[in-house]
Amino acid sequence: MEFYIPTKIYHEDNAVLKHGDEIASLGRKAIIITGRNSAVLTGALEDVIKVLEDNNTEYIFYDVEQNPSVATVMGAADAGRKYGADFVIGIGGGSPMDAAKAVALMVQNRDTPEEVLYQPLKLKSLPVAEIPTTCGTGSEVTPYAILTRNDIKTKQSISHRIYPAIACIDAKYLDAAPSHIIRNTAIDALGHLLESYFNANATEYSRLLSINGIEKWAENKNALAEKEFTKDNYNGLLLASTLAGMAISHTGTSLPHGLSYYLTYNKGIAHGRAVGVFLASYLYLMEKNSIPGYKDIISKMGFKNIKEFKEFIENCIGYIPFNEEDKENMVKEIKDNPKKLLSMPFEAKEDDIREIINYKVN
Repeated sequence: MEFYIPTKIYHEDNAVLKHGDEIASLGRKAIIITGRNSAVLTGALEDVIKVLEDNNTEYIFYDVEQNPSVATVMGAADAGRKYGADFVIGIGGGSPMDAAKAVALMVQNRDTPEEVLYQPLKLKSLPVAEIPTTCGTGSEVTPYAILTRNDIKTKQSISHRIYPAIACIDAKYLDAAPSHIIRNTAIDALGHLLESYFNANATEYSRLLSINGIEKWAENKNALAEKEFTKDNYNGLLLASTLAGMAISHTGTSLPHGLSYYLTYNKGIAHGRAVGVFLASYLYLMEKNSIPGYKDIISKMGFKNIKEFKEFIENCIGYIPFNEEDKENMVKEIKDNPKKLLSMPFEAKEDDIREIINYKVN
């Protein structure tokens, strides 16, 4: 077994303000990667600017769209190269945090084209600091950077593993988020936990993270159902998300995430919602194939059975329909890139892809 999480994590009130000197020590000039709104609305950007200015560290901004494209990353990298940035700060949800890692790679390797993002090369990157404003992706601790690839019409993680140097996690940033963002991202985190636990690459170490994350998530699921959150709920969901990120750092994700990319790219469905569509059927496949731990995990989540679990998920994300053409396209996408299929904890085949798409709970 192998376990490696090099990111220094601070999860506390005013984490950025308390550890601003460590963020600033990563370099002299920062390029700050944000989303279009959340960094400002949450106050996270204000905190980051304060600590950089207090430490006489220069900075520029670059904002990215939801599910940022390779072209966006290359634009940000070009800005960072021209500015002379020597470290990167990502603020927001998974989109800016993932983009920050890819930008750090491309600024460091300034004479390389975008194709390098998806080539199996050993390259260094600039240091990265991450400040999450949602409770789902765990990108503050993962080495992954998932970008939109318009050339193949889907989302895909770059080939390089880039762990953030530091992550500052603060519940106050979630208070400005709409309830549907909290719900969607918390479902994404649950997807990470379940797909990591039931995974061909799982180890006893990664499962400890998954189990603890599931239990912490379950403690806060009533808040998700009622759409009313306290600071304790935010801290609990952030902890579940970070544990989930640590778990998938060792296992990767599986079929629900693989199938979700089609819905996000082609239907504009938010990532967490798209993942949630397939979680109940994913658990059904575990039951059908007698994978150990299935009943225990259902219980740890606080549900009696898959039906109750599915009803909870649909209450959180709503019903998301797709037609026969969508189904065939999803099957083809997984077959063309079978990595997610190989992550299943049993020998999965095309019929299993179809079953997870078509599953109807009794």
